[in-house]
Amino acid sequence: MFRLVEPIHLVTYFAHEPTDALMALGLRNYWDGYFAGRTAPLGRVPAEVVHALFYNFAEGEAARHIPRVWEITTPEDALAAREQGSAAALRRILGDLAEDPVLGSAAELATRAATSAPTEGRVMYAALRALPPPEDPVARLWHAASMLREHRGDGHVAALVAHGVGGTEAHVLHALSEGIYPAESFGRIHHLPEARLAAVMSGLRGRGLIDASGRLSDAGREKKERIESLTDDLAAPAYDSLTVDELDRLIAALRPISAALEAAGSR
Repeated sequence: MFRLVEPIHLVTYFAHEPTDALMALGLRNYWDGYFAGRTAPLGRVPAEVVHALFYNFAEGEAARHIPRVWEITTPEDALAAREQGSAAALRRILGDLAEDPVLGSAAELATRAATSAPTEGRVMYAALRALPPPEDPVARLWHAASMLREHRGDGHVAALVAHGVGGTEAHVLHALSEGIYPAESFGRIHHLPEARLAAVMSGLRGRGLIDASGRLSDAGREKKERIESLTDDLAAPAYDSLTVDELDRLIAALRPISAALEAAGSR
């Protein structure tokens, strides 16, 4: 389900329409739009709360955008721009698929799943779930995918915390598992101060999660696999409200949508 749902939400970050819509509000750059759009369901919470919830951004990164973006626009306008831009991107990429009744069916089934999961301990998910689902089928599917993604993300953070893996450490383990070496070259962390990265690598090395050369150790690989497995387990309850037949229909409906998005680069 993760592989089928994720590409639908990723247009928010990889397509130009959502970024253009958020920039039209007066925001200065991509990351202003990212923080404004993603935090908007939470309202005007301070940067310290955003940092805690987003988890994998380095100290101070949230504070470069929050609360400054709320001096320029409002959470309500950021939400509307993000949704409209994401729906426009999906319509452009999907073409005729966007008007196919199968997409409407997928939107309804995905929305039922996305609004039936437990909210306890899932702050990002609960904030999105408190919003009314859009009426437009394309926007509705995007919103459901966003809820399912944040539900999974909340569980992933819980799994990382339970296994004692910090946000930057998670980036290192991910980079190495994807064959990115040295891990410090990974796009999400390469901009961090050299001393901070060195301390992160030293900490992982001291716990035996990476070896002397900075590559993933067997222990590091096993820990990452345990975290991913627990993340899957914690994400599964979102689909409990669907019957086996409904889940099969949702999977069948999502496959061509996901394939089209992946072919366009929404990975």
